[in-house]
Amino acid sequence: MTADVVIAGAGPNGLMLACELSLAGVRPIVLERLNGQTKENRANGLVGQVVRALDRRGLYERLSGSAEPPRPSPAFVFGAMPLDLGRLDDNPMYGMPVPQHRIEQVLEERALELGVEIRRGHELTGLSQDEDGVDAEIAGPEGSYRLRTRQFVGADGGRSVTRKLCGIGFPGVTRDGSVSRGAHVTVPAELIDPVTGGLNVPGYGPIPPFMHHRTDHGLFVYAPFPTGTLVNVTEWNQDGGDQPMSLDELRDSVRRVLGVDLPFGPPEGPGPHQLRRLSGGNTRLAERFRDGRVLLLGDAAHVHSAIGGPGLNLGLQDALNLGWKLAAQIHGWAPPGLLDTYETERRPAAERVVMHTQAQSALIAPGPEVTALRALFTELLRDERTTKHIAEMMSGADIRYDLEGTHPLTGRPAPDLVLETATGSVRLAELTRTARPLLIDLTPDAALAGALDGRRDRVDLVTAKTSQDGLPTAVLLRPDCYVAWASDSLRPDAKEHDTLRTALASAFGPAR
Repeated sequence: MTADVVIAGAGPNGLMLACELSLAGVRPIVLERLNGQTKENRANGLVGQVVRALDRRGLYERLSGSAEPPRPSPAFVFGAMPLDLGRLDDNPMYGMPVPQHRIEQVLEERALELGVEIRRGHELTGLSQDEDGVDAEIAGPEGSYRLRTRQFVGADGGRSVTRKLCGIGFPGVTRDGSVSRGAHVTVPAELIDPVTGGLNVPGYGPIPPFMHHRTDHGLFVYAPFPTGTLVNVTEWNQDGGDQPMSLDELRDSVRRVLGVDLPFGPPEGPGPHQLRRLSGGNTRLAERFRDGRVLLLGDAAHVHSAIGGPGLNLGLQDALNLGWKLAAQIHGWAPPGLLDTYETERRPAAERVVMHTQAQSALIAPGPEVTALRALFTELLRDERTTKHIAEMMSGADIRYDLEGTHPLTGRPAPDLVLETATGSVRLAELTRTARPLLIDLTPDAALAGALDGRRDRVDLVTAKTSQDGLPTAVLLRPDCYVAWASDSLRPDAKEHDTLRTALASAFGPAR
């Protein structure tokens, strides 16, 4: 074998998977057909539970520049309608405005720190597999060659070569009726509201920042990111044309959507700056996420509208889910069927994103019927329960994997814990940076430690106390920080010991 795992694609998802595998003691090689990092920003930040997930790998501080833990966002938007999240007792929506090229840069730096080999200018051209491994045909700068690997992962985007070589169908729908234009610009300072940060458009009125603003003629977004101000306009029943995108074209689009002119100029600073036109869009889901020893990750498995920013939330959590399972398979302790749970757990998450992005696309379309539907939704959003439901759906906090156990936390993302250990106070995020399974025992006499006998090579133990209310007394965490088992008992009985051992065996294989 040349490598334990070969990954096609050095975007955020492929790099995240490479980091996870390296933390688990697996040797990945990452192939990328581009010679250097892309300068194009396909995303302008991270939205959802993935922000907490990156915090639990020590990456949030690198990306945000803040040593403080992430905080929920007080407001967001669904289908160009505002969500008042500040009134929620347990707000699940997190956000971090970081351009995608910076996310890729940080993840590549981390991958290289962990010893990952990244081969740029190397393109996948062929795949074949047998019972023992996968042969990948590669076209590199010095000619063609072959790699032999135990497992192969396609993280090579919506036009995935991996998926096509495996003959995996990609059914869905293609929309041809919309054109989206976006660019970094400079806006006159006198048009910016000093209190809200919004835009006061002459002859039109105020437009809040970072919120989709719908009119009868299209959708307008004003987003003053720290790295540059972005203006994006979407129209329907338009021909995008075949000429290069320009700021004048964007000005014309703004005029059609808002009915007035918006003065703006070219962007300032070093960039990279966006100047992009996108026509139509795709919503597609791979027929299967796995073909023997080959698996699909991120956009290779699912594409959808970018509205609401769910793409990296979905793809990066795919990587967190897949990484430890692939490592278990390679190390030989994976219980039967563990790798199959990658698809059974992540496909429903992808289907949910497809559903709510299609719903939002319907809500921003032109027409009086849509205007009436939006009026109804506005009424529904006055109910806190509706707001909470949508926030949990968009953030991915409503995901519950189908795991054995009756505790309310089982199958859900771990809550944020602050633990008092023998060495002092520590956040859960500081204990999960090694990406290892973790049993947190908060019982008075650390009664559950013995359940790890025969698995201490795979599962770490933390005994601690906490002053937080409403938390379980013991939690078993998978490497992706989802709860595999939990208990509320101060003195676990024999039955609870048995259910813990069952959960350990189901997730982390038999004792040795």
